[in-house]
Amino acid sequence: MTSKYQIKNIDLSPQGDNAIYLAESRMPTLSKIKRRFEKEKPLKGVTIGACLHVTKETGVLAQTLKAGGAKFVLCGSNPLSTQDDVAAALVKEGFNVYAWRNNDSEYYNCINSVLDHKPDILIDDGADLIVIAHKEKSTLLEKIIGGQEETTTGVNRLRVMYEKKALNIPVIAVNDAFLKTMFDNRYGTGQGVVSAISALNILFAGKNVVVAGYGPCSWGMATRARGLGANVIVTEVNPMKALEAVMDGYRVLPMEKAVLEADMVFTSTGCKDVVVGKHFEKMKDGAILANLGHFNIEISVKDLEKMSSKKKRVREYVDEYTFSDGKRLYLLGEGRLANLVILGGHPSEIMDLSFSVQALTAEFLVTNRGKLENKVYTVPDEIDKEIAKVKLETMNIQIDSLTEDQEAYIKSFEIGT
Repeated sequence: MTSKYQIKNIDLSPQGDNAIYLAESRMPTLSKIKRRFEKEKPLKGVTIGACLHVTKETGVLAQTLKAGGAKFVLCGSNPLSTQDDVAAALVKEGFNVYAWRNNDSEYYNCINSVLDHKPDILIDDGADLIVIAHKEKSTLLEKIIGGQEETTTGVNRLRVMYEKKALNIPVIAVNDAFLKTMFDNRYGTGQGVVSAISALNILFAGKNVVVAGYGPCSWGMATRARGLGANVIVTEVNPMKALEAVMDGYRVLPMEKAVLEADMVFTSTGCKDVVVGKHFEKMKDGAILANLGHFNIEISVKDLEKMSSKKKRVREYVDEYTFSDGKRLYLLGEGRLANLVILGGHPSEIMDLSFSVQALTAEFLVTNRGKLENKVYTVPDEIDKEIAKVKLETMNIQIDSLTEDQEAYIKSFEIGT
């Protein structure tokens, strides 16, 4: 029989309550959805199983889905991203939570504990929950209404599943929603890497920063680093993205050349072995390594461990690797999501948008139960637009509207010059 919860320490709940309270005060869009959910109960009778970073903002999402009538069960989507006080606070509120920081060895057990509750909807961040459901709990799939995927890595995995005819539930790619890609990936990740590095009290101005890739997350990191005065070099494998980086004013080099100049190297590509032994050999003393991709596969920790003669933890989640020649490299967050491991993730104002998309997507799945095929869907434009409209209202920002003549013009082909 599955336990009701597995967390570090229930006595941390008062601290977690305060963290969730503060986050909610900065998440007015999701709070408005919560108030509607409390009245309408669109998720009544639905069990939602989630594999997400257990942060204070996730706590607000949990409360919102519960307000909508759902039973919400949660595990962590990364061994080092759980905020133990938040997990305790949610358990105190009656949620089933299976997450604690450093639960590496029991990570998949926690995922299975969520699936043991036989959820109707899966909310995922990295696709581990959905993949495990297919591989180990396939008898549940007939019951599942659909899934939601929060991050680029997970969406990529699920699209491969679909292409290989292995996806047996409909999935909404929340990551690909305009509000998620534009704001969470660009502005959240961009500020996240700066905040994580700044925790070391490191000056960006004048430093050489290498950013792997030029997707939305890497775009954000490059933009924020340059804004603080860094000299940014971008590496890419996609010629179109490389050209975009050039046109945006960045130098573009292969990684083996870029690392020769690097004071800091940031990764967020979703691919493995982006920075490996041959790159470590060429780096200069004192270089800092930070990954903001979902899994700890982008910076080869295995190579660092093998090549270094000494490892020392110089502060919480900052490891110094010393090589035989005396060179030192610094790895943040054990190669995992540096902003989450060190600082607790994206700002609440950003997650207000992403988790509003999650909440309305859950409602969409319930409304369209039985109508969706087993494939990966994009988030309906109406959801993006509604959330953007509400967010602007909460910021007291007004925009223009088209006149009837303008509406007619853009819907016509007869009217020319």
